[in-house]
Amino acid sequence: MSFDFKKLGPGLLFAGAAIGVSHLVQSTRAGADYGFGLVWVLLLVNLFKYPFFQFGPRYAMATGESLLEGYKKLGKGVLFTYTIVTLASMFTIQTAVTIVTAGLAHNLFGNSISLEIWTVIILFICVLILLKGKYRFLDKIMKGIVVTLTISTLIAVVLAFKEQPTSISFLQILPKDHLQIAFLIAFMGWMPAPLDISIWHSLWTIEKKKEVQNLTVKSSLFDFNIGFIGTIIIGLGFLTLGALVMHQSSVAFSAKASEFSNQLISMYSKHMGAWTYPIIGIAAFTTMFSTTLTTMDASPRSMAHSLQLLFPKKQFKGYLAWMFILLLGTILIFFFLASEMGLLIQIATILSFLTAPFFAIANYVLICSKHTPTEWRPSMAMHIWSLLGIVFLIGFSAWYLSTI
Repeated sequence: MSFDFKKLGPGLLFAGAAIGVSHLVQSTRAGADYGFGLVWVLLLVNLFKYPFFQFGPRYAMATGESLLEGYKKLGKGVLFTYTIVTLASMFTIQTAVTIVTAGLAHNLFGNSISLEIWTVIILFICVLILLKGKYRFLDKIMKGIVVTLTISTLIAVVLAFKEQPTSISFLQILPKDHLQIAFLIAFMGWMPAPLDISIWHSLWTIEKKKEVQNLTVKSSLFDFNIGFIGTIIIGLGFLTLGALVMHQSSVAFSAKASEFSNQLISMYSKHMGAWTYPIIGIAAFTTMFSTTLTTMDASPRSMAHSLQLLFPKKQFKGYLAWMFILLLGTILIFFFLASEMGLLIQIATILSFLTAPFFAIANYVLICSKHTPTEWRPSMAMHIWSLLGIVFLIGFSAWYLSTI
């Protein structure tokens, strides 16, 4: 039986949102600093986060409602906690993804325009697109962008392997000092994405179900699996490029957005030819821009929806208000920490990992509860997988906190 590719969408949107800072910045830096020594981290964190991401589209398709409605059914305290966590992290997350996007734009489209001005321009373009309702256009081309970036990454990896003059060590390592452990936690925080994207995914799934009448739980999970596997492949690709191109050299990645972006794109052109610089640069920029746009839409949307669920009598209609609050907050944070891209990303990613156990537990409890139809509750294997994932997330969070 042939699969209807019109049913694909939220899973690829998940991939488009996930393939951003975690891949272009964190995975590349992991390879540059540690070689192939942190491959175990990338694989394990994807393995143990998988169930909790999957529960987003599973619950949405099984019940016809997003995880936010489910959180409310678990108790207003759960939904209120989500709202507070989102409020505490949305500004640093938005700033982190925007500054990388601005760095790419600075290198590709004009050094005459400062990084600060590029940041403001990108944010306002995102707002204008969302106000005009033109996000669907980007959604349509995102499949091509993700495919282009995947193919480009794989080609660059193959060529980098061919040019590798010395033997490659795959010895796995465990960071020991505080700075190394902090990077480890930051690396896992957004690999492949923060767990709160499961809420966004549930919202996207509901919207997709309105467009495709015969969408099923199985087809939705198939869509998700394609996107999830894609994020793992690209993550390994960027880590490999960092390990092969940067690890053996004396060059270190810069903490400044514009310099880092130039180093990143140069990794490709070094192995694929100088003519590929603008092509790969545009693909990387579009990928990061889609992440910036997605977060600019999803965080205000989820905040407005959460408040409406928490206070139904107030009839909150705050999507636009929250969008402009996020816009202003991002600009203010950026101008205070414009030269500290590394610090911004570390703060955002560590916060995401430390809050991951909350989302993992909430998603697991909800999918196992009476609010989910029996046939779509987890199997015994998924129960064990989920519990191991929760132990993994709590254990590494406690380990990090004990080193502070």
